[in-house]
This record gives sequence, C-alpha cells and structure tokens, in this order.
Amino acid sequence: MSDLDLDELRSELSDFAVSEKKGGLSPRDERIITGFEEIQRFTDQHGHAPRHSEANDIFERLYAVRLDRLRALDECRTLLAPLDRQGLLSGPSFDPVAPVESMDDDELLAELAGAAGSSDITELRHVRTAADKRAAEEIANRAPAEDFDQFKPMFDQLARDVKIGTRITQPIRKDAGFLKANIKVGDFFIVDGQTTYVAEVGEPIRAPNGESDARLRVIYSNGTESNLLLRSLQRALYKDETSRRISEPNAGPLFSGDSEDGDLASGTIYVLRSKSDHPLVAANRDVLHKIGVTGGDVVRRIANAKLDATFLLAEVELVATYKLANVNRTRLENLIHRIFDVSRLDIEIMDRFGNPVIPREWFLVPLFVVDEAVERIKDGTITQYRYDPETASLRPVS
Repeated sequence: MSDLDLDELRSELSDFAVSEKKGGLSPRDERIITGFEEIQRFTDQHGHAPRHSEANDIFERLYAVRLDRLRALDECRTLLAPLDRQGLLSGPSFDPVAPVESMDDDELLAELAGAAGSSDITELRHVRTAADKRAAEEIANRAPAEDFDQFKPMFDQLARDVKIGTRITQPIRKDAGFLKANIKVGDFFIVDGQTTYVAEVGEPIRAPNGESDARLRVIYSNGTESNLLLRSLQRALYKDETSRRISEPNAGPLFSGDSEDGDLASGTIYVLRSKSDHPLVAANRDVLHKIGVTGGDVVRRIANAKLDATFLLAEVELVATYKLANVNRTRLENLIHRIFDVSRLDIEIMDRFGNPVIPREWFLVPLFVVDEAVERIKDGTITQYRYDPETASLRPVS
C-alpha cells in the first residue's frame, strides 16, 4: 500500500463504500418504484395495462398481480402518484393484501413481485438484470389469430402435401449452419409439436448484441399467433431436438416423357395388367393395374413375373410407361401409391413356398386416371386433387 498516494487509496476504497440513498428514498421505496417503472414500460410497449389471463405471457400476468397490489397499498399509491403518467393506479384492485405496516421489507418485496410457488418465478422477486429484461422482451404473447380462416386452408393443404410426399420434413441441425437468414415469409416449421407458418417478417432491428433481428408474425396450426423475434424462433428450433423444417412443394416437373439435353435418366414408371386367373383379378382385369417405379429395364423387371408373388404369380401385360429424369424414385412411387391408396387391391395369395403374401402395388384404377395423375404430378397440381373410387376420377379437394 506504500506505493499508493491518498487519491489512489480513496479510489480503491470507494468501490467498497455503501451507496447513499437517492432523494432520501429507502431501499424499499426504490424497489417499489423500480417495479412500477417495469409496469409502465410494459404499458408503453403494448398500449394497455397488464391483464390477468392464462392465455397471456407469464410476465404480463406477474405485472398484473403486481399492479393490483400497488393499487391496494395506500403507502404505495402515495409514493407512486407523482410518477403515474398513465393513470395506472386509478384502476380497481383484484387482490387484497395485508396492511403495509405488518410487512417487513422482504414480505413487501415478495408481494410486489407477485411471487407464488414455483422456483422459476421466485427469480422475479428481485429487480431484474438487463439480461433478464432482454429475455423477457423476447417472449412473445400468443393470442387467437382472428383471421385464421385465411390460413387454415394452407395448413390443410400442407398436411396433404406431406402425406402424399410432395413436401417432406427435414430435421434442423445447428451444426449444419441453420441461420436466421434461413427463416423467411412462407416458411413452415414444426416446433414443440406445433406446425408454424411465418406470415410476416418485420423491418430489421438492432439486437442488444449488435446483430440484425426482426419481429415476426407466426401463425400456429391450433389457431393462435405470436410476434416473437426472429432469433427467438431460431433458438426455439435449436432447443427442440425434434424440430423440423417443412420443404417447399417439388419445384418443376417430377419427371418428363421427353428427355432433354442434360437430363439424367432416373428410371421408369410402369403400369401392368395381370393375366392371372384368380377370380378377383379376372373380374376386375380392365381396371386392375400394378403401378411401380424401377431404375432398370422394365422388360427385364417383369420377365419372371409368374414366379414372383408381387406380380400375383402370373404373366403380366405392360400397358404404359413414363420415363423419369432427376427424381427420387422411392419418393415418387410412394406419392403415386398414396394418391390411389383408397383403391388398393385387398388380396392375399400363397407364394411358391406356401407362404401367404399380400401384394401392395395393385390398384383398382382405370388407365386414363393413371395418365391424368401422371400429368398432374408433372405440373405440380396433384395436391389439389384426390382419387374418388365411386366416380373413378380425380376430384378437386374441397
């Protein structure tokens, strides 16, 4: 300490000095004012005083309880009246409390914080740090989406697209470089078990860490919406290990009958008609077709049909083929089978070894309907139709 002069010593010791009260306020008064200022900031931001409702954000409910208790305490009303520029203290109190004289500082602080029960809420009994406040600002209120009727058909269509394979769900991995920039208007995600749609992205704003951010309007499949921050949605997607992005519908034709320069042949859709003498097959021969996809030669694929239970252990007739280019054969085959699933043939036969087999690729569908389905898969409109077995036609989805 001999190396320090008096000024340096005074500077060193000042860090340990007890701060003086500002304006003659006691620590309890300062806590009351700080809590009231938080309520005022909430009111400025949202345009209304905090409200009681289970549908509201946890912080809004806590602020509502705190405001009720401030209104009920005469001492608090007297202290805060000069600061009440929004008339918050003039509203009714819903929560009776004990007289202020019977409370010590800690009891009053607990009252003002609205602390009750769970350990995570007790953290709010004390004045929050800047980090706490930033976290609170990121928590958006969910409210009923008044115009959900405009979005419901989109969610219904999305479900159909996923079912028939024109859209797929993809896991979100942080280490794969999923960024805020990957979130844009029109995106669908699955997070915390809810399908979410990004309806709007607001103007860029500067986050506390200096990065760019934005407010979103997110619509949920349960009919609610929220205005969470873009980075908050990104963080929620990271946190939920089961979160997924839902892909766009397949862009462009899935396949083409006319190969162009640069096309990479991926295989062939084939449509077969069975020559089996099975009574069920014979009775429906003209409309019973096997629809499959192969990456090899179709003729070679069906050469030994009479030995393969998949082909009903009988010779087959090749009635139509459609050449593929640049597609995933498995996904395309699944898509076609889902379209005609309602007309799938229910038949069990015995294979060459006497084991029961249920072939899954035979459908009671006229050939002209298969042709139409292929064309609608090409132009991307197949998701707007469903197969109606009663009329043997593709019908628009109502």
